[in-house]
Amino acid sequence: MEYYKKVLSHYADFTGRARRKEYWMFALFNIIALIVAGMLDNLLGLTFVENIPYGFIYTIYALAVFIPGLAVTVRRLHDIGKSGWMYLIILIPLVGAVWLLVLLVSEGGHGANQYGEDPKAAERSF
Repeated sequence: MEYYKKVLSHYADFTGRARRKEYWMFALFNIIALIVAGMLDNLLGLTFVENIPYGFIYTIYALAVFIPGLAVTVRRLHDIGKSGWMYLIILIPLVGAVWLLVLLVSEGGHGANQYGEDPKAAERSF
């Protein structure tokens, strides 16, 4: 939850670096929240169409976290020394999504890079 709050507090901050843990904890919480939102939509009868399992709550939540999700992904790419524009690799069918996943699970570079200081530097010093 701490990382989720951290990402939301940097709502549209595309500068700096994000650790793997920060990115994946945010992603995990989002998946859980989207599942809960979809279940609430179904329980409350708020789905758009009878055959589609999501509705208004799901859509509002997804739109609310779109920008922070994009920002943390860009910061995660910065941590491995890639430009945020590398996110567009996902537009390549099949291969792009796999390549982006590999980049997102890669360990960040040690020390400072052109995007900022190493976010794990404080932990390594102990």
